[in-house]
Amino acid sequence: MTDKWNVADLPDQTGRTIVVTGPTLGGLGHHTALELARRGARVILAGRNPAKVEETVGAIRAEVPDASLEALHLDLASLGSVRTAAAAVAQVGAIDVLVNNAGVMGTSYSRTADGLELQLATNHFGPFLLTGLLLPQLVQSGDGRVVTVSSMFHHFAGKAPLGDPREQRGRYSKWRVYGQSKLANLLFTAELDRRLTAAGLPVRALAAHPGFAGTHLAANGQYGRSHGGIASILDAGVKAVSQSAAAGAWPSLMAATSDLPGNTFVGPSGLQQMSGTPRIVGRSKLARDEGAARRLWEISEETVDLEYP
Repeated sequence: MTDKWNVADLPDQTGRTIVVTGPTLGGLGHHTALELARRGARVILAGRNPAKVEETVGAIRAEVPDASLEALHLDLASLGSVRTAAAAVAQVGAIDVLVNNAGVMGTSYSRTADGLELQLATNHFGPFLLTGLLLPQLVQSGDGRVVTVSSMFHHFAGKAPLGDPREQRGRYSKWRVYGQSKLANLLFTAELDRRLTAAGLPVRALAAHPGFAGTHLAANGQYGRSHGGIASILDAGVKAVSQSAAAGAWPSLMAATSDLPGNTFVGPSGLQQMSGTPRIVGRSKLARDEGAARRLWEISEETVDLEYP
């Protein structure tokens, strides 16, 4: 079944509460939330731009009129915003699944208010903190799940990001750092799952990647927008050679709902994992480095000032 998974296989999600970060209209988060809402889940859409989140809520309601949706303001690049968002979700009760989907890609060098490089802050440290803060609610569900969206780009990391996260060493390479942030997603997933198992907690950690999906991520990262001039050309070019964002969401949906063991990595089954129906896939040697995973965890706890599980 895992090799022939189809979106039609999604089980009924009635009674389940699922948090999806990064629900930009037309992106992976939108399509992940849409299919879960279609199956009856209560979906909390967590994004940094309230107007854009409402846009996605409207689009989902247009397809699923009785969808149970809630909007949450969350800027993963700000540790303060993550804490505020987690506090707001505290009254929701048990959370069945957290989908760490939001991310930025190939952005120019910049530091957040917390002194962290933007890509690592948004793609790793923010989700690390959010997961830790929501863990009690995931445990409360009795069978919680954390799905973190990585990328084939983890193969281009070169090395794990184990230096001081508030210090820039050498020349900044935006694509290398993006790869490191996606490697961090896999190291985080492996170490989180190991720690949850050791602590005897009823939560599993899994990862997924969309293959080459036609989202606005590349254009947004390069030009700060997905439309206008060269951004439109790049955006159209990506869409022409990629699978749809809807298909790109399938690995996340499989990881969120199928009966899979912890630390499973799900990606497309097609040539070079670029497209196709989802299945369990492998990962780079670096991504399997248990020592690096442990060290990154320690650095992350110190950076966000939270120890868990």
